[in-house]
Amino acid sequence: MSLVAAIPLTIELAVTSICLGAILALLLALARLSGVAVLDWFARLYVFVFRGTPLLVQIFLIYYGLGQFPAIRHSIFWPFLRDPYWCAVLALTLNTAAYASEIIRGGLLSVPHGQIEAARACGMHRFLIFRRIVLPLAIRQALPGYGNEMISMVKATSLASIITLMEVTGVAAKIISETYRAIEVFVVSGTIYLALNFLLTRLIQFAEYRLSAHLRAPLPVTRESAVAATPAGEHR
Repeated sequence: MSLVAAIPLTIELAVTSICLGAILALLLALARLSGVAVLDWFARLYVFVFRGTPLLVQIFLIYYGLGQFPAIRHSIFWPFLRDPYWCAVLALTLNTAAYASEIIRGGLLSVPHGQIEAARACGMHRFLIFRRIVLPLAIRQALPGYGNEMISMVKATSLASIITLMEVTGVAAKIISETYRAIEVFVVSGTIYLALNFLLTRLIQFAEYRLSAHLRAPLPVTRESAVAATPAGEHR
């Protein structure tokens, strides 16, 4: 029951970091495509650093490293940065944003240029084109790859246990230290992560299904459906 009680914290860590990471990833992707050299190189450097270093190291640097600077300890951010929960959220958010920004950038680049030109011909301004045409099409293209990143983030929440957070893996380690039954406890905790990711994959597949109606084959026309579709006045 202790493992089950830790599930909400695991879900909260994953959902919070994924949502905040998606916003930051979109800003990084737009910076890469902005054409402004400073923004482009900043986004490149950010992605290079956070994709090239382990998430475990990033968590350690944020939780143990930032507190060594007096300026941070006396800043308005210290009440958050001394809390292991927000340090874990910050590390997970920064990490997933680096990966997700490249996925979103690929989705934005996959939008057909002809559709953008058609929207301009209709008199749409740039923000309206982005909101109504570019972003929906980019989400549809990026969703499969972004779904894999969300699944990875659910599993990455297990690293939060190293900074004393009692999510599923943290509770599992505590139980093992008390009972010395490592196999049974880790099998149960692994099953919990498997169930969470199973539900997540079903949600992603449902979203892909709803966003790709134009790619599905039309339903076969039967006599009953043809009669039902005919207006009442045309029946013989």
